[in-house]
Amino acid sequence: MYTDYHNHLEKGTLTLDYLTKFVEEARKKNIDHFGISEHAYHFHETEDILQNPWVNQRRWYNMNEYVRLFEEAKNKGMDVKMSIEMDYTPLKHAEMKKFISSYQFDYVIGSIHWVEDFGIDLAEYRHLWDERDLFDTYRKYFDQVVTLAESNLFDIVGHLDLVKIFNYKPDNKDFLLEQYDRATNALANSKTCVEISTAGLRKPVGELYPDYDLLKMCYEKGIPIVLSSDAHVPRDVGADYDQAITLAKSVGYSHLMTFDKGERKSIEF
Repeated sequence: MYTDYHNHLEKGTLTLDYLTKFVEEARKKNIDHFGISEHAYHFHETEDILQNPWVNQRRWYNMNEYVRLFEEAKNKGMDVKMSIEMDYTPLKHAEMKKFISSYQFDYVIGSIHWVEDFGIDLAEYRHLWDERDLFDTYRKYFDQVVTLAESNLFDIVGHLDLVKIFNYKPDNKDFLLEQYDRATNALANSKTCVEISTAGLRKPVGELYPDYDLLKMCYEKGIPIVLSSDAHVPRDVGADYDQAITLAKSVGYSHLMTFDKGERKSIEF
């Protein structure tokens, strides 16, 4: 049994026809537990959580449209989970909690895409990596992983080491292991699962998220996992799962976590 909980409709439409394409691809790939987790910044209801020029241009939807889509899917007999991927925003815990508790999500993903005003995974910001202190950016990124976990607001942390997306990596392994250790300590003391995401294979870094050393720490500290493809188009649903499963097994995992209306259950893969 496989999961794919991290997928987005943003390149198409919030319609049953477009959602069906994702669901059908999941069935082809033998994915039993499938969900959509649209970026929260696309919704007008998150205006009090995250504001910057980049996201403000992309605030397209209202949550009632989103909820209605999943009601339509359920009425058609589709088993597709409703989620959201929130940009974890420091100092906005109360606002994030209020938003999350306002809807009956099956699970909620928290991800870090911003280090202060720097969009770490945005192609148009890529040149700014050369102007930044790499160690400082990594430290601040993992500072947020720690406080994300400590907030206990999220069921899953998305692409745990997204900060490596453009293959900018500190050349000091001890420094990296220190960041990994404090992040996994915080995650182990929370309800937050980690996803093994195949999206990194389609990015400049060309690697799964998270890397072996980080995932090994997750396993050793008892942090549960899910598998995700972070598909933005239907064909990428379940992409490269053979590599994700190989990585999971190589560090010792044999089970995945599943979600339904906030309830979680472990299943063998």
